[in-house]
Amino acid sequence: MAEADRAHDRRDGRQEHAQRVPTVIVDGLHVVYRVNGAKTGRGSATAALSRILRRGSGDAARGVRTVHAVKGVSFIAYRGEAIGLIGSNGSGKSTLLRAIAGLLPAEKGRVYTDGQPSLLGVNAALMNDLTGERNVILGGLAMGMSREEIKARYQEIVDFSGINEKGDFISLPMRTYSSGMAARLRFSIAAAKKHDVLMIDEALATGDRKFQKRSEERIRELRAEAGTVFLVSHSNKSIRDTCNRVLWLERGELRMDGPTEEVLKEYEKFTGR
Repeated sequence: MAEADRAHDRRDGRQEHAQRVPTVIVDGLHVVYRVNGAKTGRGSATAALSRILRRGSGDAARGVRTVHAVKGVSFIAYRGEAIGLIGSNGSGKSTLLRAIAGLLPAEKGRVYTDGQPSLLGVNAALMNDLTGERNVILGGLAMGMSREEIKARYQEIVDFSGINEKGDFISLPMRTYSSGMAARLRFSIAAAKKHDVLMIDEALATGDRKFQKRSEERIRELRAEAGTVFLVSHSNKSIRDTCNRVLWLERGELRMDGPTEEVLKEYEKFTGR
């Protein structure tokens, strides 16, 4: 009987594994930044001529400083997961998201995605001189929504953002918004669409607790709709409330990958918090 139970468990495990659909595969990813003019005299005509003459030489000879931001990171993300990215400042979290979104080239390794990843705050091409209303339309179109879809969800986007809670700000240019108001509107636009892969960098840090709770609830909805969500945050509480898996990066390397509570427990030991 025990053997029959074990066979049943193995079948269930195989079925569960078969049902897991990969959305992002990161395979041995390295990302390197190159910063020109690392030496003194960058702005002089003589320095510019020297750089032209040194083309074809190595980075150091041309006065180029390299920063190895992501070092050999590998993981597979699955549909329905909400994945938190944690680590010290400068650990490579935002760089990793930008590489997954296709905004940074890989020095080495590969990134494979199922569908189009959307990086919150980048894919929403908002313009400061346009009103919030026009930016809702522009941001929606930039994400591939039709005008009919935008019109149907417009009021929901405005209400979710809370932009009009203290006046008719949606009809004012975005340059009149505080940074928090602009961030809330970006999140609201991005969250209005079902994404294959949605990546959020510190979005939940903006706004009051009321907006943060709405944001966390919307992320859970997106996850339930079979998308994959990545969240970069320095708030362990937001990670706990939102994510079922965590990637911990330090100095560009993947230090730990696992269930949220297990990884956060080790990270909090590491940071002493």
